[in-house]
Amino acid sequence: MNLQMRKLSCKILIFFLTLFAFTAKGQNDVLLTQDWAVPTFYNPAATGNTDYLRIRGGTRLQWVGIENAPKSFLAAADMPVKIGKKRIGVGADFSDETLGLFSNSLINIQASYKLKFLKGTLSIGVQGGYYTSKFAGSKVVLPDGDDYHQPTDEAIPTRDVTGNTFDLSAGVLYTHKYFSIGISAQHLLDPTVRLGNEQGEESETALYETRLPRMLYLTADGNIPIKNTLFELQPSLLAAYDFKDYSLQGALRTRYKKFISFGVGYRFREAVSVMIGAEIKNFFVSYSYGYPLSALGKASSGTHEVLIGYQLKLDFSGVNKHKHRSIRLM
Repeated sequence: MNLQMRKLSCKILIFFLTLFAFTAKGQNDVLLTQDWAVPTFYNPAATGNTDYLRIRGGTRLQWVGIENAPKSFLAAADMPVKIGKKRIGVGADFSDETLGLFSNSLINIQASYKLKFLKGTLSIGVQGGYYTSKFAGSKVVLPDGDDYHQPTDEAIPTRDVTGNTFDLSAGVLYTHKYFSIGISAQHLLDPTVRLGNEQGEESETALYETRLPRMLYLTADGNIPIKNTLFELQPSLLAAYDFKDYSLQGALRTRYKKFISFGVGYRFREAVSVMIGAEIKNFFVSYSYGYPLSALGKASSGTHEVLIGYQLKLDFSGVNKHKHRSIRLM
């Protein structure tokens, strides 16, 4: 009975948090436990930093077991492009998150310019995006005996409403043989999204709005070979700040023979996690499980993430290895 009451309390709390989001700060970006696996998602300067066409995607299921808990999906692709003697990176990513009655999606196009700097590479990246926010007002159900909210309260949408806006982000990243460190500013325009609906003659002016708040990200990653072994240490750090609140997480992984990796992670005051991954030829797969430390999260069975990917080596040597002599010359 106590467990059922806790879950019921969590459902009611999520409901009111969803309503409160109209006047509070907007929804934050998806914060992956395995942020190191999709670096371009947090910094456009990371595009084209390898000699591969990289494609990765996955899902994050937070607080499994709690109804209407956050669910996220994302996909990203990037590659280097050579223009003359210059090398740039290009990429695109897409994310979709549902949180209660909210559904938010963002699609970005990215580009970065690279130059040699202090025995490494300095990348400067920008991205433009299109953001869409939806609220399923038709699914709003007020708890019985609620003396605060009335069914006719105009502050609560009774129809599905949606809005969209353009987005702009930028970042810099320094990459060395054994580490990388970068900083990015997402949602530079701090856009306000006005939510409304249009259904034939019953179109109405948007009465509701939400924000896509500016976000600052600091990322750091390492790849340190352990001498005389086939192991590598791969620490990572992600710090996020929206000028009101912050999130800080880190992970330490060990990779063996560039094939299998395993590690642990910690998100400050929120969760501890374990993760395991494998790289088989050009394919990549990774899984993480997060055990929640917050009171709300403990009513669930934890958070799960699965990421998969594929990469293809690109040749910028300018030499065609598959030349064929014309039969007229044979």
